[in-house]
Amino acid sequence: MRLMRRVLGLIFFIGYIYSVSAQEKTDILIIGGGAGGTSAAIQAARMGTKVTVIERTPWLGGMLTSAGVSAIDGNHQMPSGFWGEFRQKLYDYYGGASALSTGWVSHTLFEPSVANNILKELANIPNLTIHYNANYSTIKQENGLWQVTYNLDGKAQTVTANILIDATETGELLPIVGADYRLGMDARAETGETEAPEKANSIIQDLTYVAILKDVGDVKSKKGLVKKPKDYDSKNYECACDLKGDAMFNSVSECSKMLSYGKLPNNKYMINWPNCGNDFYFEWEGLSPAELDAKVQEAKNFTLGFVYYIQNELGFKNLRLENEFATKDALPFIPYHREGRRVKGKVFLTANHLEAPYKYNLSKTGVAVGDYPIDHHHAKKPDAPKIEFIHIRVPSYNIPLGSLIPEKIENFLVAEKNISVSNIVNGTSRLQPVVLGVGQASGAIAATAIKKQVPTSQVSIREVQNALLDYKAYIMPLIDVSASDKAFASMQRIAATHILKAEGVPYKWANETWFYPERIVSEYELKTGLLAYYPELENIPVSGKGITFPFIASILKQLYTEIKEQRIKAAWKNWNIDQEYSSTTALNRRTVSIIIDQILNPFALEVDFQGDLVKE
Repeated sequence: MRLMRRVLGLIFFIGYIYSVSAQEKTDILIIGGGAGGTSAAIQAARMGTKVTVIERTPWLGGMLTSAGVSAIDGNHQMPSGFWGEFRQKLYDYYGGASALSTGWVSHTLFEPSVANNILKELANIPNLTIHYNANYSTIKQENGLWQVTYNLDGKAQTVTANILIDATETGELLPIVGADYRLGMDARAETGETEAPEKANSIIQDLTYVAILKDVGDVKSKKGLVKKPKDYDSKNYECACDLKGDAMFNSVSECSKMLSYGKLPNNKYMINWPNCGNDFYFEWEGLSPAELDAKVQEAKNFTLGFVYYIQNELGFKNLRLENEFATKDALPFIPYHREGRRVKGKVFLTANHLEAPYKYNLSKTGVAVGDYPIDHHHAKKPDAPKIEFIHIRVPSYNIPLGSLIPEKIENFLVAEKNISVSNIVNGTSRLQPVVLGVGQASGAIAATAIKKQVPTSQVSIREVQNALLDYKAYIMPLIDVSASDKAFASMQRIAATHILKAEGVPYKWANETWFYPERIVSEYELKTGLLAYYPELENIPVSGKGITFPFIASILKQLYTEIKEQRIKAAWKNWNIDQEYSSTTALNRRTVSIIIDQILNPFALEVDFQGDLVKE
């Protein structure tokens, strides 16, 4: 008996030691390896912090890949940070930009499986561990650490982390951790948006279960032909090829044009068609797992019905369901959720901020950029309040850092469509390049907090922005300031201080903001911009003429006891200034940005979440 007790005790001790050693420890834990989660993980790992990702599918990329939405909307002329890096990898794989411009909905279309492979290649870096086919079960915060249990290969695992990031498609961690959030349409009184409905409701955008078809030519094989789904009704799809008069697709009047909307390389077609296509509506919050599975299956059947309609009613039997994802039903791993829960953050971004960025200071805190118009899908919910989203005119914009940080929960961030924006703004902030940028920013916030050993709510906004600039991410949506310009960071910083303001233009499906680097700066313009930071310049006389270096020197002498012109002259070329050094040459915005950035460095003056200067 005594021997038996010793054996059992030894077994227990070995088991205990194993369980302790098997417990994973990380700096940053990201739940969700979608577009935002992947970019967050790579950014944080590149900044030297230890990162772990829990992803429930076998792929990376979320809506880009696992949901099959492989046509990029927006930011074509703003390849910011990780989005630009990812796009270049696509260019390299397919043979250039023109090889990806295969459908008319986007400049960048690709096969989901190819993008998954690219993202996995980019994620194969030190400090980053990714658990695929893993599902979390419990989440709790104890003694300042997050502890999460998850199931991997049928075994329960535990991971502890300093910082937790919700990168799920619907913001599913928000109610679990106790973060306040919004869901559905906001009331006009809460947002101040004239376009918002008078009363709030829980109506979210339609989701889509995408399908990928392939043109196999004229073949007799039945492979890829879809059987008629149960409850199939052809009336659901009858107007798919005729959308004359529709605000967005009024030129679509033939079926071939409808199909070429999402044509991908290698004769594949992304079926993600609004209105009389495969958009589908249901309210998923509060459903049990069984009820949710049933509704998702309905969405799948609705998409299969549309494919059946395309093949049989429209006669495109050459287009076959392609098993791009190697799944049992040849459909993606997950549906495309356009909208989920939106955290209540340190700031609340509304359409008013987007329409008039210089009326507020929020844009000084930007960490991600977008240029797509506000676009909502509500056709499958006929009783949804009618809002003419397409007529809300905004220029390109940025996402403030405070939208990623919850009001109350510390060391918890968001990195997907779950940021603190209004329901209306979600219509543009949900697009892939924006979410990639949001994820990259979330990773930079988390890594900065770890490295500085401060809570996420106390990170330096300017420090995070500088970290993003180091990776060629845009913090201001400047269409004419290329990331390849050696003065890129200086112009971005000076624009983000509002010392030199840019000009926003609502423009079709790719809104714009222009910095005009070659435009001459007037004395009045520079003084006006600097006054918010240096009120002691109030009495300097100015005119409307273009500034020269002697004028800048006079400003510097007001702020410093001594300014040596020879030092400036020697540094001129090292600062990558294109204009020739001269005491009479009128200076342009690129040159002025560099000089002000290098000498005065106003970006070093910290701002709060609202973009206001922090008073020391």
